[in-house]
Amino acid sequence: MGKRFSMVFLTMVLAIIALLLAAKYPTGPNTVSFDEPVGFWLSFGMLVALFLPPLILSLFNHIAVKIISAIYQAFIVLTFLGLIPVGIMIPSFWVIIIGALGAIVSICSILVTILVGLKKRNLVTN
Repeated sequence: MGKRFSMVFLTMVLAIIALLLAAKYPTGPNTVSFDEPVGFWLSFGMLVALFLPPLILSLFNHIAVKIISAIYQAFIVLTFLGLIPVGIMIPSFWVIIIGALGAIVSICSILVTILVGLKKRNLVTN
């Protein structure tokens, strides 16, 4: 339980860092920025709310809940992978790094979610 929760929490921390980078270097008038704190806090609240389901699901050890959590986390992987081309289009090294790190950590989180807690079967037969 602790491994799954910490991996999902680390993914959420990387998403918050990506939000902070986006707010520090806004690309236009309609993006999140520190100049408009209401929009920033709304984005922050939505980000935390979107990470609540995998955080709550990481507390349970049933295989069906693990599969649902892994599918939910797969969408998070896709969003982090989407950050990489965005970082290339707006030449930002840190956005590319956060996107790659987030994708790697999210994929590891999916693997940990599914593999932790599986019982090893005794394959020795008499």
